[in-house]
Amino acid sequence: MTDHDQQSSRSVPPRLLIDRTHNSETATAQRLAMNRTGSFEWNVEADTLDIDDAGLLVFGLDPQAFDRRPETVMERLEQSERTRLEVAIDEAIKSGRSSYSVHFRVPLDNGKEQWTHIQARILRTEDDQVQRIIGVVQDATAEVTHSAFVLDLEKRRQRQTSIVERTTSALSRAVTVDDVTASLTGPGGLARLGADGLSLGLVENTSMNVIALSGDSVEAIDELRYTGLDRDFPLADTTLSGRPRFLTSVSALVHRYPALAPHADRMEFRAAAYLPLVAQARSLGTLALFYRERTVFNADERNLCLGLAAIVAQSLQRAKLFDEEREFATGLQSAMLPRRIQEIEGGEIAVRYHSAWSGRQVGGDWYDVIALPKNRFGIVVGDVQGHDTHAAATMGQLRIALRAYAAEGHSPSTVLARASRFLSELDTDRFATCTYAQVDLASGTVRVVRAGHFGPLIRHTDGRVGSPQVRGGLPLGISTDFGDEEFPETRLDLVPGETLVLYTDGLVEEPGADIDSGVRTLINEVSAGPAGAQALADHLSERLWERWGSGDDVALLVLRRSPDPGSPRAPRLHQYIHQADPEGLSDARTIVRQALTDWDMAELADDAELVTDELLVNVLLHTEGGAVLTLEVLPEPVRRVRLSVQDRSSAWPRRRSPGETATSGRGLLLLDAVATRWGVEPRGEGKAVWCEIGPPVPPVSTARSATEPV
Repeated sequence: MTDHDQQSSRSVPPRLLIDRTHNSETATAQRLAMNRTGSFEWNVEADTLDIDDAGLLVFGLDPQAFDRRPETVMERLEQSERTRLEVAIDEAIKSGRSSYSVHFRVPLDNGKEQWTHIQARILRTEDDQVQRIIGVVQDATAEVTHSAFVLDLEKRRQRQTSIVERTTSALSRAVTVDDVTASLTGPGGLARLGADGLSLGLVENTSMNVIALSGDSVEAIDELRYTGLDRDFPLADTTLSGRPRFLTSVSALVHRYPALAPHADRMEFRAAAYLPLVAQARSLGTLALFYRERTVFNADERNLCLGLAAIVAQSLQRAKLFDEEREFATGLQSAMLPRRIQEIEGGEIAVRYHSAWSGRQVGGDWYDVIALPKNRFGIVVGDVQGHDTHAAATMGQLRIALRAYAAEGHSPSTVLARASRFLSELDTDRFATCTYAQVDLASGTVRVVRAGHFGPLIRHTDGRVGSPQVRGGLPLGISTDFGDEEFPETRLDLVPGETLVLYTDGLVEEPGADIDSGVRTLINEVSAGPAGAQALADHLSERLWERWGSGDDVALLVLRRSPDPGSPRAPRLHQYIHQADPEGLSDARTIVRQALTDWDMAELADDAELVTDELLVNVLLHTEGGAVLTLEVLPEPVRRVRLSVQDRSSAWPRRRSPGETATSGRGLLLLDAVATRWGVEPRGEGKAVWCEIGPPVPPVSTARSATEPV
């Protein structure tokens, strides 16, 4: 070394020498990284992948540990990048191209990401089947990072990722085909897809059914909406060919499909992508996206469109399967319910059944109306535990068994006891709740039994709604297992014009509220609803089940006894007074006074109120049950009022001679003093005490005594 050289070396600080050495090594490593290029051969038929060492280095794989499986390479990628690569390969294969090129990112062990570029050639057999794919793989990080292309690519990638993520999120909540179409055409649907219009057509038998339209589209033109599977039109052609169509002008669209030429001036878009919807190797239909501004579709944009079509296809396939399964389940359930309800004499029955809106399973709710001897009939509403086809099948068996026991003429308590035994002996662990009633509309008698279920509601003629205390037993099945098959009967009296409502829990289960709140809401709606049975059933369905979207099935039965208003010359009203209703007496007096005022007989109101109070107090104090009050006008031979109070006791009233300090025993004396005539009549198992108030009856030779029953 010369003195000059030694001087030069001494003039360079040791630290700078180290930095120069480090920078040189870094630059060399960067050049090696920039030039890392490998080759690969993918045997598609054998599903093996051969990559040289340089190629494995690009993917960050150990050459000694590589197992020649394509999945091993794909597992190195993030899901979004894996989808990018798969879509590019799939689109190239399906479109018939001989090559493809794609950029994607590979995560490195140091936490950074490497841009990677694959350029490949597709080798096919004589019958156009893909045999092998050969190509090169290169670390393109430096090339991509330092170009304006990558910046634009990154923006587009973020936009595309956002489109995919938002669309996937929206469709993930879609359960039915209607849900899928709603997510595509609803608020924000086109924005999520990045399009200005769409049409969605599905193949049904031999026709193309357009099930969704939004914004600008060919099918928005009415004449082009229903074209069948005609290859002269783009939706059908894309579906039948299974190949996507990317058209960058209306003229290109018309050139490809001349049948659209007469309508070209009405098309407000500039580009269209027709994307086949394929799931499980089955063509479902076509999704068409339309754009006002776009004039080209680059490779990434085509891949995005194909990816969106794949997402929609999978969602539709899942939704169609759901709809088919649900249709089968609800069909099974419907087949086990009565096809029609027979007409009844003296009243009107309405039934409603609603399947749950959410979930593919069905419940075991049911209703039934059963003809019984002596013009009576049975009504039942019940619910088998569970929400699946097993519950529906069990419901069908139990309904038939209960119907058979009732038709044999057994009492209501016996019917439920036998039904419980039947359910317990079935090969099932399910139990059931129900309310069953035998009804005689001629007398208004209703005998009710309850097995772990809601009791009935009664809407009175003045709109008030009562919830009578109906004693109950354990649910069917459980009662037999516990050795307690007692189902006590409760007798109710349904006067003309009153309505009985039976229901299952789905009608009163309001999300976020307890069941008592739901029952109170139901009572309010029954009171506010229309009088007719059919109209009231519709009202309850609209106001309750549809309002809060029940996740449970609903069975509803509404029975109304025909009103008996009499005639304009001889009007009539009926009112039931429950024994446990503290306001019943006051309400009855008010009803009597108001009725007589409306009938232009207000001068008789004081006497009628007095008699009403006396007769009702006797019933409520001395019998076990309520009373039915009937008030009517007798127009012939003179206009008078007839007032009747019916009870369930067979013991007739008897005269007494009360002392001065006695607190009772003056009721019949009061009737003698106020009424023109009065008497007692047998009524079924009980009796009716009646009286007439008004001008005296003209004497006739055949007149009966004042206390003789008529």
